[in-house]
Amino acid sequence: MPGAERIERLRTGLRWALAVVFLVAGFAHLFAPAGFVAITPAWVPFPDQTILLTGLAELAGALALFNRRLRPWAGGALALYAVCVFPANIRHALESVPVGGTRLGWGYHGPRLAFQPVIVWWALFASGLVDWPFRRWLVARPDISN
Repeated sequence: MPGAERIERLRTGLRWALAVVFLVAGFAHLFAPAGFVAITPAWVPFPDQTILLTGLAELAGALALFNRRLRPWAGGALALYAVCVFPANIRHALESVPVGGTRLGWGYHGPRLAFQPVIVWWALFASGLVDWPFRRWLVARPDISN
């Protein structure tokens, strides 16, 4: 079915892109942790160690996306991770926490916060845990699935 093939090509491309994003973020957490520690909410225990562990989790999740058996687990874990780091993103925005001496305005924070649910969906779709909205759209419009 051509529509299904398109969905799988899209899923594969998004999976590669997601893996790159999380690999870059993971290495940034490991090799430049100060900015991440700065935006970590005060209620998070052991912020330095937490940032180290989150970097390792990002790297593991990114790599697991390429293993068919681990892919669903990776997608679910990366989606959950995106939800769990949202408080740090909110703190970064609301308290205008400088990172590397730079305060980022709402031109950065607004889209960044709005994009967080997309990252959750992206992880779920790229890993094959959800098909929404593509499968439904192609089934509803079979004339465009070729």
